[in-house]
Amino acid sequence: MRDAWALDDSIHFLNHGSYGATPKVVLERQRALRDQLESEPVRFMARELEPLLDEARHALAAFVGAPSDELVFVTNATTGVNAVVRSIDFAPGDELLTTSHGYNACTNVLRYVAERTGAKVVIADVPFPVPDAQALERAVLASVSPRTRLVLLDQLTSPTALIFPIDALVRQLEGAGIPVLVDAAHGPGQVPLHLAQTGASFTTGNLHKWVCAPKGAAFLHVRSDWQARVRPPVISHGANARRTDRSRFHLEFDWVGTADPTPQLCVPAALAFMGSLLPGGWPELMQRNHDDAVSGREALLALLGSEVPCPPALLGAMASVIVPGAPADLGERLFHDFHVEVPVIPFGEQVLVRISAQRHVRPGDLPALLEALRKLAPPKRAA
Repeated sequence: MRDAWALDDSIHFLNHGSYGATPKVVLERQRALRDQLESEPVRFMARELEPLLDEARHALAAFVGAPSDELVFVTNATTGVNAVVRSIDFAPGDELLTTSHGYNACTNVLRYVAERTGAKVVIADVPFPVPDAQALERAVLASVSPRTRLVLLDQLTSPTALIFPIDALVRQLEGAGIPVLVDAAHGPGQVPLHLAQTGASFTTGNLHKWVCAPKGAAFLHVRSDWQARVRPPVISHGANARRTDRSRFHLEFDWVGTADPTPQLCVPAALAFMGSLLPGGWPELMQRNHDDAVSGREALLALLGSEVPCPPALLGAMASVIVPGAPADLGERLFHDFHVEVPVIPFGEQVLVRISAQRHVRPGDLPALLEALRKLAPPKRAA
């Protein structure tokens, strides 16, 4: 299926997780929308945009399992995290909890707000390798205190590629009156989402990664009881709009100033195309990608002799493994010397390589990584 994407054939591309990759047919839809916009910009922005956003939002709502009136588009999940965290009033001594597997940009949002309010960022130390989902759950709950005012949880972690037990954690935390912000940057298209059933106060997720929409497409889900308090990071015309035909939530987030809305408007096309790749639709696509990630990890573990990082059930379409004795320039040498695009991630005292499975990965891409690692980080054999 490589031909469906515009990827450089000279690169062994095993890093779909970082920025995704948009199929050609979705890019064609984006070009058509841009042509429509530029043919009469005022008509498009002032008269056509809102119905197109609503159409895209309805398609997204069905995919993520949430009411469309609780969804807005944002440019990326980091923007979604900013919108939520910077909208809540914190006081000195309040605690904002996240984990040691969290995404640096989003942890920085917590730090920024904490510095200005006197709140404190608490990092739950989560082990890696990890034996099971219960260990993840225990690590988070052990760091909750009477002062915890918000918990930011990755649904799938960026460095370690672990699936956190979000439903179980949300049930316990929200049940105790602690709002949860789920950073589902890697969630949509990698694992099934059922946001209304999960019940978190807030969820944000990227659509340019595993849904394969163009860059600049992401969503923020805000439960209805929070919508009056959550504002976009950019305040614009919606802040004092007198319209009653749309919610203030949509009026504010749907227009934060002039920008290219076509990535978000391409979400229905991306959902339809990716869901058509295999006979079983999205469920089969997610399962096939998961199976490929697991088998790819097995090959890496067999080569490197590393400890198994987690059970397969805690993986989606990505897998991270520890590379013992990795040289400091491993990532650059993999790319420049072997044309392998894969993230090399410092994580505490460890160095991880994270592979991604997607239908554009070719049979020779993983073997190219294995051969490169044999030369750059050869396993140490017992005497």
